Amino acid sequence: MNAPFPPGKQATRNPFAAYVCDDASVELLKPLVFELGWPVESVTKTALRGAIQSLSVAASPTILMIDLAESSEPLRDVGALAEVCEPGTIVIAAGNTNDVRLYRELLNSGIQDYLLKPFTADQVRDALAQAQMMLMGPRHGVATDERIHLMTAVIGVRGGVGASMVASSLAWLMAENAGRTAALLDLDVHFGTGALSLDLEPGRGLTDAIDNPARIDGLFLERALVKANERLSVLSAEAPINNPIVTDGGAYFQLQEELKSAFECTVVDVPRSMMVQHPHLFHDVQSVVLVVDLTLAATRDTIRILAWLKNNAPQAGVLVVANRVHPSLTEISRKDFESSIERAIDFVLPYDHKQAVNAAKLGKPVAEAGKSSKIGQGLAQISEKLLALVHDDPAFDGPKPKPTLTDELKALFAPKSKIAKK
Repeated sequence: MNAPFPPGKQATRNPFAAYVCDDASVELLKPLVFELGWPVESVTKTALRGAIQSLSVAASPTILMIDLAESSEPLRDVGALAEVCEPGTIVIAAGNTNDVRLYRELLNSGIQDYLLKPFTADQVRDALAQAQMMLMGPRHGVATDERIHLMTAVIGVRGGVGASMVASSLAWLMAENAGRTAALLDLDVHFGTGALSLDLEPGRGLTDAIDNPARIDGLFLERALVKANERLSVLSAEAPINNPIVTDGGAYFQLQEELKSAFECTVVDVPRSMMVQHPHLFHDVQSVVLVVDLTLAATRDTIRILAWLKNNAPQAGVLVVANRVHPSLTEISRKDFESSIERAIDFVLPYDHKQAVNAAKLGKPVAEAGKSSKIGQGLAQISEKLLALVHDDPAFDGPKPKPTLTDELKALFAPKSKIAKK
């Protein structure tokens, strides 16, 4: 019942229908259905057998709520329901039986959720919201193609260099320009700006995950993520600053694993202190965007972080991105910076206060608010280079036929030669 619905047919179906056995449930559901803009006539007082008869002669809705209270053999009746439901129907069941074994068997049979009667309005709202997220968001475990997942970590070598701006912009570009499903994971739990930069409320998903790592699975992730648009979702937090986070980092790693199975691209905004505390977060990272500025302190820390990445994430290709570069107001020159870190800067993003202010006012990432600006074009080039890792055309980044991922990483991120051509 919860299988992907065939494209092109979903528009002909009703969005919702409920078949419940008692008047109290009918009276509770009707105002909730009205709130969501669905017709109150979609709520019908009838047992499951009546629902099966109705659905056998009409198209099943996108979201279906059924009542098992009068069913003597609920699993058999759910099987009969599955025979008349079209693929893609998300089914929420309700019943009087409080039994863990029945609950698990119902979920295994394809039921999305099970509510114990008498249910409350908030329980129904949560169940319907979860069902709508299932329809709108990526489906876990359903492979749409054979693209390789791209996980990119963005690190600022110093506070205030603009790493979070780069991270949110890259996530937006991967979703909007490349048409990929993308997730932005902001690991700055107390002061993260991932949701703020996209004009979103962060929610409690990330803090709940840290507090209860055992709860993290595909279903938890779908409830925790905040959708920025059809393809981009965000997991961020604004935890109270009087509440220190004590964790071994296991929750962060589990979140990365779930995001890998749900999205095509993941951008992780990693505070540099967390990089030191939880090096295991970089075990599956394919690319690292190291955001720097042209200062003496950034030069020192870039050298140290590059050495750390070489030892702790040797599989990851590294892009060095100089941000907020003013043509005449840099502490050290680009040439001296490159000489000190013994590699070239891959991209230079200009200082553009006007675009940063405009993006903040609009509640949009800089890449969206300043598409035609130099900084917007530079961010787009970074995104394109990262996405070349998972491009479907094996010759996209070079003439070699069918290169491996390692070959592509080496070709993309190999430091430029410092030997001057004679």
